[in-house]
Amino acid sequence: MRIVSIDVFQKDLPVKNGPYTMASTQIHALDSTVVRIRTDSGLVGFGETCPVGPVYQPSHALGARAALAQMAPNLIGLNALALDRAYAAMNASLNGHAYAKAAIDMALWDLQGKHFGVRVCDLLGGAVTERVPSYYATGVDEPDVIANLAEKKAAEGYPRLQVKVGGRPVEIDIETVRKVWERVGGKVRLAVDGNRGWTTRDAQLFSSACRDIPCILEQPCNSLEEVAALRGLVSHPIFLDESSENLGIVIKAAGQRLCDGFGMKVTRIGGLTQMRTFRDICRVSSLPHTCDDSWGGDIIAAACTHIGATVEPHLLEGVWLAQPYIEGHYDEENPVVIENGYIPVPKGLGLGVNPTEENLGTLAACYG
Repeated sequence: MRIVSIDVFQKDLPVKNGPYTMASTQIHALDSTVVRIRTDSGLVGFGETCPVGPVYQPSHALGARAALAQMAPNLIGLNALALDRAYAAMNASLNGHAYAKAAIDMALWDLQGKHFGVRVCDLLGGAVTERVPSYYATGVDEPDVIANLAEKKAAEGYPRLQVKVGGRPVEIDIETVRKVWERVGGKVRLAVDGNRGWTTRDAQLFSSACRDIPCILEQPCNSLEEVAALRGLVSHPIFLDESSENLGIVIKAAGQRLCDGFGMKVTRIGGLTQMRTFRDICRVSSLPHTCDDSWGGDIIAAACTHIGATVEPHLLEGVWLAQPYIEGHYDEENPVVIENGYIPVPKGLGLGVNPTEENLGTLAACYG
């Protein structure tokens, strides 16, 4: 089964009731890139990458499409079933840019599932659940607003909530988390996500002021070194998110116990091939983690759900989807949605999502 063409689409994903506010940025709309790979067998696979603007991470939408222009011509004619060979070809074409390679990798997994007549989760080791726990992430807002939202989402069935903090005086963040815990304490698991927006001082002040609240601190500070310096100085577990940019950092962090878990993004790490390795590192290291992405539509949502379904339940912190924040679906008949805080694993072959032509967005480039 050889690759005969690769089409690249640009898709706008406006934020519902936006903007969505994080410590480092406000998000009004997202620019997603969808990849469609056609093969000589007639099978078609889909992938997607959707960076959250140009400042959240060293990735952006125009960079994704430029990277695909560099790599895609060198993939034409390759065996779509030889994932490692395809990844090697991408690496030989372009250094770095894992978030762009992830879209190709995702589409190849989709093709593999369709070729062998199974779901992607089956290829990744097998689903341990057909109903994957999700979690809801608030933006940064006033304490009472976030407390009200947290209470509402807990009532909807989400087993975990993530409260965004940072980009303002830490005292407001402390007030926010305390008010959230007053409303939902004991009903949900709680993560407090700084998105690199705190100093080590802020993290210590927060942890001291909220010592009685069982929560994890996700990427409280900007760098891996700052996060490592907090070990032993705070009373809460620390997860890495933005700092875990590649498998080398993950191996270092796990081996040296620089963190207690990870918030991991499928496209940041380079796709499902890399994510599978990450999952296994965490399993042997007994490190809990999420299976997320920074944003995206049904294709990314399906990829996150499939890999999340294969994680041992005691290590899965949840799968975050952008679905509650955006309108519409690529595949209206088989949308990936959150139901009462959980995500049903797609039933179709491959990723289980087959976008219609009119929902793919604007054709940006064709290769092959």
